[in-house]
Amino acid sequence: MRSLRRLLGLETEPSTESRETETLRRISAQLDELGADEARYLAAFAYVLTRVAHADRDVSEEEILEMERLVRECSSLTEPQSALVVEMAKRQTITLGGTENYVVTRQFRDMSTRDQRLELVRCLFAVAAADQNVSEAENAEISIIANEIGLTTNEVAACRAEFRQFLAVLKNFPGKD
Repeated sequence: MRSLRRLLGLETEPSTESRETETLRRISAQLDELGADEARYLAAFAYVLTRVAHADRDVSEEEILEMERLVRECSSLTEPQSALVVEMAKRQTITLGGTENYVVTRQFRDMSTRDQRLELVRCLFAVAAADQNVSEAENAEISIIANEIGLTTNEVAACRAEFRQFLAVLKNFPGKD
């Protein structure tokens, strides 16, 4: 019963000296069958995805489905498990976003390779484009995240170019075919 209360955020565990945030602990605890490092990576990955989905204060059903697909692709989770991870990450983002965003993103940077960080940015654009529109708020949040994980402006621009047809800022640009 105690773990259920913790899962729902009604009771918190005593704080520890660990660098891992409560957000990562909560999500990774649901991934017991994975190794601890993989669970932490996946928890951070899902959290950062939901950070972008929530940037415009509206997490659409299309964005949720895309996040679940991406979580399944980068893990061995089943569909129900990936749905649970995304739902937990979404709740944590909405509840604690202002205080956890930078910390979780920095932890993702520390536990990932440069290629994984580039792939994350592509995934962020895929989530934002899931509803056929990358809003200016989502685009700005992706830029902030990319900066936090140490990517260059050129690397982000290359990822953004793959999704240019969905960028809200370009949709009504004069001279567009």
